[in-house]
Amino acid sequence: GCGGESDQTVGPNAERGRRLYLVNCVVCHNRDPSKDGPTGPAIKGSSETLLQFRVLRRSYPPGYVPKRKSTAMPAYPHLKKAIPHLAAYLR
Repeated sequence: GCGGESDQTVGPNAERGRRLYLVNCVVCHNRDPSKDGPTGPAIKGSSETLLQFRVLRRSYPPGYVPKRKSTAMPAYPHLKKAIPHLAAYLR
């Protein structure tokens, strides 16, 4: 559209996910989720399943090969209900 918004911010779920990402994720991941951050990898396109495992359990889904070998990411159990919104933003 003419508003200059990227495809990532279309819809209320994605917009909520964008806000959650900016508050919780940009410290380690890049402000642009398609780029690597200072300590976290690019996470654009991350599935809801991957987000559930990483954000809530600090682990990976069975068979997933991590982009980086790191255990620096803490669990964020308070974001359990936000996972669908984050996934919508990162699509």
